[in-house]
Amino acid sequence: MNIIFFETNRESLLPLVFAKPIAKLRVGITTIEEKWMDFLSANEENISYLTTAYLSKKFKVNTAKENLFINSAFLPSVELIDFLKNELQLNEALICNNEIVVAKTSLEIFNSETFENLLDITDFHLISISSVTDIFTKNHQAIEQDFERLTKNKKSEKANETNTIIGSKVFIEEGATINGAILNSNFGAIYIGKNAEIMEGSLVRGPFALCENATLKMGGKIYGATTIGPHSKVGGEVSNSVIQAYSNKGHDGFLGNSVLGEWCNLGADTNNSNLKNNYGEVKLWNYTSKKLENTRLQFCGLIMGDHTKCGINTMFNTGTVAGFSANIYGGGFQDKFIPSFSWGGNGETTTYQLEKAIETAEKVMERRGILLTKEDKAIFADIHQQTSEYRK
Repeated sequence: MNIIFFETNRESLLPLVFAKPIAKLRVGITTIEEKWMDFLSANEENISYLTTAYLSKKFKVNTAKENLFINSAFLPSVELIDFLKNELQLNEALICNNEIVVAKTSLEIFNSETFENLLDITDFHLISISSVTDIFTKNHQAIEQDFERLTKNKKSEKANETNTIIGSKVFIEEGATINGAILNSNFGAIYIGKNAEIMEGSLVRGPFALCENATLKMGGKIYGATTIGPHSKVGGEVSNSVIQAYSNKGHDGFLGNSVLGEWCNLGADTNNSNLKNNYGEVKLWNYTSKKLENTRLQFCGLIMGDHTKCGINTMFNTGTVAGFSANIYGGGFQDKFIPSFSWGGNGETTTYQLEKAIETAEKVMERRGILLTKEDKAIFADIHQQTSEYRK
């Protein structure tokens, strides 16, 4: 089956999706598209994307007479997949709260929404990711769902005698290294991915996911529900946060109720506030309304876009949004909204020149053996132009 991920809420998930389709966001243990691919036994060759124009040069859409259109905002479940496989017919769509979740049809019928039948699955209680804060507020549910799927009928590797294991929901993949750590799964599942490492003195309370080739450094303190994405390195104290792939928080400092994109780096002793002094609800920058909006959350920390870095001792306010490819530094609390390609901090910023930003990204990615392609550079240029209004 030809699978096409489509999008309905891109702006509400900025800055995290400036450089990629929504389906490539990680929540729980795996990305949204990886969850669907696993459930549907799909290969990458069968996957494409209906996304915004400037991304479509890299993330193309491939259509056939019969396609499975999947709304990128929804996470699959056993119930949904069973219904999809057994009930959904050609030219029909599944809807939840009047929103299309899955449709099996041609591109023409999908675009015109002239389906032969709409099947309401609102009572399935699906997990949807409709805002940036959903990524950490729903991470507990997503980790538990992924844990059940990824560990079903599999046997965990054993932790050696230097570790203390509390509870029965710890799963260790092949090649993972854990020494002198305490892992407590009484409050949620703990998943340690292939070739991941937990160094000595680390304290972990689930739910927690340490993805493939990721590292929890010595003395790390992790509270659930937290995900550390593939090839990321994390130290210090982290609570209820999701760190996407290839990002580093390598030193002491607190990160709570936050989401870091890919290729981010937090300098030593960086801290974020996740609770206001008056215990009030937190406001967060919204790219749709272009102003601060109430999240209705008491705990909300830092949302950081891909390729953004900050210097040592950086302090982030409660409910801060930092855009794509910014370089943040300076004493005192940073602004609550930091535009993409900003250079500096505390209201004293200039524009991070596109050529310099690309040069830095190339160096950072080269260290991990990954090439910044011509398509990637064009995406950088498009984001730089699109976000110029915020830097004025």
